[in-house]
Amino acid sequence: MTPRSFAVQKGSPFTMIASKEQRTAKALGRLGAENAFQVLARAREIEATGKRVVHMEIGEPDFDTPEHIKHAATEAMQKGYTHYSPSAGIMELRECVADFVSRFRGLTPAYTPANVTIGPGLKPIVWNLLSALLDPGDEFMYFDPAYPAYASAASYLEAKIVPIPLQESRNWRMDLDELERRASDNTKVLLINSPHNPTGGVLTRSDLERIAEIAIRHDILVIADEIYSRNFYLDTPYLSIATLPGMRERTVILDGFSKAYAMTGWRLGYAVGPEKIINATTLFNNNTFSCVATFVQMAGIAALTGPEKPVHEMNEMFRKRRDKIVAGLNEIPGFSCKMPEGAFYAFANVQQITHDDRKLATYLLENAGVALTGGAAFGKAGEGYLRFSYAASLEDIDYALAQIKATLPNFKA
Repeated sequence: MTPRSFAVQKGSPFTMIASKEQRTAKALGRLGAENAFQVLARAREIEATGKRVVHMEIGEPDFDTPEHIKHAATEAMQKGYTHYSPSAGIMELRECVADFVSRFRGLTPAYTPANVTIGPGLKPIVWNLLSALLDPGDEFMYFDPAYPAYASAASYLEAKIVPIPLQESRNWRMDLDELERRASDNTKVLLINSPHNPTGGVLTRSDLERIAEIAIRHDILVIADEIYSRNFYLDTPYLSIATLPGMRERTVILDGFSKAYAMTGWRLGYAVGPEKIINATTLFNNNTFSCVATFVQMAGIAALTGPEKPVHEMNEMFRKRRDKIVAGLNEIPGFSCKMPEGAFYAFANVQQITHDDRKLATYLLENAGVALTGGAAFGKAGEGYLRFSYAASLEDIDYALAQIKATLPNFKA
């Protein structure tokens, strides 16, 4: 049977539908994607064929969530913690976060629950915080290379993005002279991340003091992403910029549960800062995700108030893995890698081999069975580097290093 033919009149709904080929918003062109998840998808495809893949692409602890945290969640569900909560989070968790952040960072007087908002992971908090702060054209400064969500959110909001390069020669700390030159009264927000993803760099006290001086001079709000503050390998106590004179009132601290407590799939993070900014961020929480699962928030309380032994044990294992992978990478011809002082990433320089880090990362996944991320995925300053997440067993690290050594000679730049 031949389909019935009919004439479509000009201006009819059919004409309108046919002409609207572009149905998505133009603003999508300003969004970036987190390449590590794209690499993960391809790695899973390769594994499905029966081949072994070592996962070094995703920043996810390979440990199980501690038992007391899991027990708290299941107990909370049984007790009925399965309903809506306030968009800022339940009061009990906000009190715990305020107390923990104040104690861990040595801040007095202590923060109060009014200074805390809770989100389903840190990424939505980043988006909601920046949405509350940035108008089109506002100047936003951050590290380069950096976690991709920062630039993606700021770009979507049509802010003016000013990346400040990190220096490998300074063990991946910010080029403070460049920050000094480019910061001005037009700079609205500066985002810092220490310990740093993707490099593992840690800002020193003198770095933070100079950043603070610049922020105060130009009245810049500082967002301090401190999600890796518990993944810290120096002998000195962790230092937050919020503790420096004049900075508490102009700093928003970002942190969460994914990295320290192996709770990536639980999706639980928070922001702590001036009450007015926290209230504005919570307004966006209300308009986006409404609230975080209440039993997950109860698990967060257990994490912050429970035994610290699992956190220390995981961190010590990360230290051993760091030492092994950095030593191994530096033995591979064409690779060089600084020793990370925090987080769980090794950022290897492969510029003697190629500047096309994505091509090399793809080659190593397809031919060596090692899933990792090209440095350019984290910004222009990351070109010619590879990020290795050493949230993998010592045995997997040995295997990955051996595979890279065996297959690298056949790579064509």
